[in-house]
Amino acid sequence: MTWRRRMIDFFGLRKSIVALLFMAILVGLGEKMAERFLPIYLLALGGGILSVGFLNGMDNLLSALYSFPGGYLSDRLGHKRALIVFNLVAMFGYLIVIVFPHWLAVLIGAAFFLSWSALSLPATMSLVSRALPQEKRTMGVSIHSLVRRIPMALGPIIGGVLIGVYGETAGIRLAFGAALLLGMVSLVLQQAMIVDDGKRGKGEKRPLHLWRFMSPDLRNLLVSDILIRFAEQIPYAFVVIWCIKINGISAVQFGFLTTIEMITAMLVYIPVAWFADRTGKKPFVLMTFFNFTLFPLFLLFSHTFWMMAAAFVIRGLKEFGEPTRKALIMDLAPEEQKAGMFGLYYLIRDVVVSGAAFAGGFLWLFSPTLNLLVATACGLIGTIYFAVRGRDLNP
Repeated sequence: MTWRRRMIDFFGLRKSIVALLFMAILVGLGEKMAERFLPIYLLALGGGILSVGFLNGMDNLLSALYSFPGGYLSDRLGHKRALIVFNLVAMFGYLIVIVFPHWLAVLIGAAFFLSWSALSLPATMSLVSRALPQEKRTMGVSIHSLVRRIPMALGPIIGGVLIGVYGETAGIRLAFGAALLLGMVSLVLQQAMIVDDGKRGKGEKRPLHLWRFMSPDLRNLLVSDILIRFAEQIPYAFVVIWCIKINGISAVQFGFLTTIEMITAMLVYIPVAWFADRTGKKPFVLMTFFNFTLFPLFLLFSHTFWMMAAAFVIRGLKEFGEPTRKALIMDLAPEEQKAGMFGLYYLIRDVVVSGAAFAGGFLWLFSPTLNLLVATACGLIGTIYFAVRGRDLNP
């Protein structure tokens, strides 16, 4: 066996997976070079602060609500056709923003292109599950998670250059034009490279009916995951305030902290995936939950840049078993309803967790210390619950 063949087998780089990675880069690059500057664009078009707040709320709500229909359509149409539909929906949103330079049109268009990530995730996980054997699924999900970080890093830089050269209004419209073009290229790659497995069915469009097919093991994972996301979301919006306003580090230093988090996450993806596929997924998911829990507690005692750097290493390590958790969801989901069950899981989780942001605000008003301690307590309960009730499939 040649070294090239060994590399392909090690990373699970089937033809469909390679197409999925290219699609993640192309669509993600277009999305991030334009979407990250939407608040600036809304203000430039006269939308005002309330339009920015509405955009943020709409983003969170739609991310939760789009998950289930994304799973339903993937089960109904098959992952290849579903991804085409989701790509076209996002491109339609870009087109609205390009043609109509008005803040209200931006919000309408955003309702379409903000759907991409939430709609496509169940289909993406279904594709990985179909294309790879069980012992390679964690690696497939991990490679996808790692590659998605490339457009997250490059997109805002390209968008910022366009704004710097052409101004806020013209530069951002050009970024949306580039996103539309990249979406077209992605469509061509999807058609040429993704293998259609032909497995299409009725799909289940009733969440309550699909809930009955969720196994007790998957429900236990969901309960613990919700508690862990409370630990993440309660202090999420206030981390930057803690670092800059309360402890006095600069915005540039905070940018370095974010970079530290990103690099840490990227470094652990591949080795963790390799071990998880061979030794079982539960220990790595448990380690991820532990890092979610430890971050707000460690941050509470971080008052210097280097202590915060250590805290953000811990925050990066929360990705330790995130792809493993997604792969475990697919393992525990019914064979013919994997995408739909994945979408239902995220619908329930994200709708419940969306309330944590509001709770976090009230807790922070009372005391930043209380905010961080409550987040830690939620994480600890979720971690213990999964340690006791969580189950894994034999590797």
